[in-house]
This record gives sequence, structure tokens and C-alpha cells, in this order.
Amino acid sequence: MDTTESTDGSTAPQPDSPLPGAEPRSGWRRWAMDTRPLRHPAFRRLWSSTIVTSVGSQLTAVAVPKQIYDITHSSAWVGYAGLAGLVPLVVFALWGGAVADTVDRRKLLLVTNIGIAVTSLLFWAQAVTGLDSVVVLMVLLAAQQAFFGLNSPARSASIARLVPVEELPAANALGSTVMQTGLVAGPLLAGALIPVVGLPELYLMDAVALCATVWAVVRLPALPPLGTPAARRAGWREVTDGFRYISLHKVLLLSFVADIIAMVFGMPRALFPQLAAQTFAPNGEGLALGVLFAGIPVGAVIGGLFSGTFSRARRHGWMVIGAVIGWGAAIVGFGLSRNLWVALVFLAAAGVADMVSMVFRGAILLSAATDEMRGRMQGVFTVVVAGGPRLADVLHGTMGSLFGPRAAVAGGGLLVVAVTVGLAAAVPALRQYRI
Repeated sequence: MDTTESTDGSTAPQPDSPLPGAEPRSGWRRWAMDTRPLRHPAFRRLWSSTIVTSVGSQLTAVAVPKQIYDITHSSAWVGYAGLAGLVPLVVFALWGGAVADTVDRRKLLLVTNIGIAVTSLLFWAQAVTGLDSVVVLMVLLAAQQAFFGLNSPARSASIARLVPVEELPAANALGSTVMQTGLVAGPLLAGALIPVVGLPELYLMDAVALCATVWAVVRLPALPPLGTPAARRAGWREVTDGFRYISLHKVLLLSFVADIIAMVFGMPRALFPQLAAQTFAPNGEGLALGVLFAGIPVGAVIGGLFSGTFSRARRHGWMVIGAVIGWGAAIVGFGLSRNLWVALVFLAAAGVADMVSMVFRGAILLSAATDEMRGRMQGVFTVVVAGGPRLADVLHGTMGSLFGPRAAVAGGGLLVVAVTVGLAAAVPALRQYRI
């Protein structure tokens, strides 16, 4: 492959001949999900394991706040639990990215997946014994999120070693679709199972599901770091080196900024309860709330199922820019909607745009960064994905109280569009990036 230098000095691989498997597909295959990465056994095993664990993890995600509320009868304690999980996630995702760049990523995945499984078993043990301790629950949640923070950068960074660079968007689409499906199916399954089997069994199901991931990781090839062994350290200096690397590579920095713009200004989930109780109350507050929370994940799943329409695009920068602008426009439409089902259509459209953005931002991080920096890039990515929506909750909650929920949502969407257009016009590095 040839390489083309971007305006910030970074290079992106450029094929000197048509990419393998890039020939036009006929009929419905032009629209359906691009499954080329599944031809690679290692990636196929890793991806297949997420089909089970994406649902299983949501069982625990529902069970923990439910159990805390049952013990305390306080939503405030549920919120404190979220904070207890966020802090270790941020800290260990940043450090885990540095670790992933210095060790065999397969071994790190194996240790951390076993750790997550053990915490799920401990969740089950405390529930089945009737311990009813919020402190224990929060400690276990913090430990589980710490393991996840160590696991996520290594898992994402490994994909670039399992599939060719031209298949990275398709691989990201496959993974994101499964995760978004879990966000829809997992809570629904948990809601149906809690009255039948109880909370302890939900934790146990998650632990059993994690066995599939452990087995998939066992069968992965070794993924030692490339480059010189002398540089294999994972201290906080290496973490700061990751941020310095981002600042020196504009296309990487802009990919993070684009997501922050979309999430902070344009994620209105904090206003869903108020919109359900006021704007969409004639449909029934409970139904409206469920529809609003399901809208974006449903759209993301639809986008993933039809990802063949975009996953072979080579202008990754333009795809991110267009997706973020599309997200903002859809959020504006949602904010102006007075009919619940029209609002659902706009939220689903936002979900499709979010899927496109996730696919190509992930591909940029894996293709524009060198292998010895990919773990740290994925660590920062994990923090941005986790932290952006939480900042949005604060911003939208405040603006909704001042200006009303619909005005806050529509205004946020307009800001996403305006800021993204201005950024793309002012800094050409992202729009010029392609493989």
C-alpha cells in the first residue's frame, strides 16, 4: 500500500489497487451488513462471544440499580452507584490503554475477562445470601468497572491485528451492532426475568455468559506488542504520552472532538423523563419513556444491519463529519416533535447517524495510530464515550430547567450542526483523511 500524508503530518494507508473484496455487490447484498471480517477465525470467535455477553452484561446493568433501589428506596443512591462505577472506569481505562501497549493483549484480555466474571459471581453470592449491603454492591461495581476499563482498550486495539485495515469499518459495525442490540434486548429480558427468577439469577446468567468470552480469548493468537521490548512500561508517564500523541496528530484529536461535540451538546437523555411526563403524556408516561430510551439504540441496530451501505467508504473523515451533522439535525427534529411516533423516527435516525460515527471514528483510531499507541487511544476513547453523555446529562438538565425541554433539545442539536460545520471548515485534517 502507498501512504498519503495529511495536513498534520500523519499518514493513512492508501491502496495502490482495488481493495480485496471491494468490488461492487449486487442485489440486497449492497445494503446488508458487510460480513467480510467474519472470514477471519480469530475475529469471528471474538465477535461471536459478544453476542452472548452483550446481553448478559445488561442483565447486571439492570440488576445492580434495581437491587440498590430495593434496599434504599432512594434514587440518589442509584446515582451515587453510577459515580462509584464511573471513577474507576475512567482511571483504569486510561491506565489500561498504556498496559495494552506494553503486554500481550491476549493475556490482558484473559485476566480481565476472568476478573469481570468473578465479580459477577460475587454479585450473585451477595444477592443469594441476602446480604443487602449497598457498600458491598458499590465496591463490587467499582471493581467490575475497573476490570472493564482495563479490558476495553485491549479488546478494541486487538481488532487491528485480527482483520485487514480495509475491513476495520466493517469490523466496527459488526461489534457496535451487537452491543447496541444488547442495549435493547438486555434490559427487556431483565425486566421480563426479574419477576420470574429474581435478581440473583440475573447475576449468575451474566457470569455464565462471560465464560463464552473467556473461551474465545483463550483461542486467540498471541498479540504481543510490536516494536522494541525496551519500551514496555505502563506508568502514568506513558498515559500522558498518549495525550501528547493525540495532540500531535490532528486527525485523532478531531475524531475525539467530533464525538464530544455530538454527545455533550446533542445527547438529550436527561430530559426524557420530563418529555415523557409532559410533551408525550397523552401516550402514557411509561410507554413514552420506554420509547424514548429505546429510540437511539434501535436506530443504531438498524444502521448496523444495513452497514453495507457505508462500511466500504474510504473517506473516513467525511463520514464522521456527515454522521455528526446528521445526528445534530435528527436531534433538532426530535426536539421540535410533539408526536411520540414522529419523535421515535427522529431518535432512530439519530441512532443510525451515531452508528456511522462510531464505525468510522473507531476505524480512524485503529488505522491512524501506530500499534504501540493503539491501546492508549482506545483508553481515551473509552473515557470519552463514558464521560460525554454524563456531561450532557448535566448540561441538558440545566438548560431544560431554564428554557424548557424541547427548546433545550432543539438548541443542542443546532449547536452540534453549527460547531461541526465550523470545525470541518476551519481544520481540514479530518475531512481530508481517507484510507
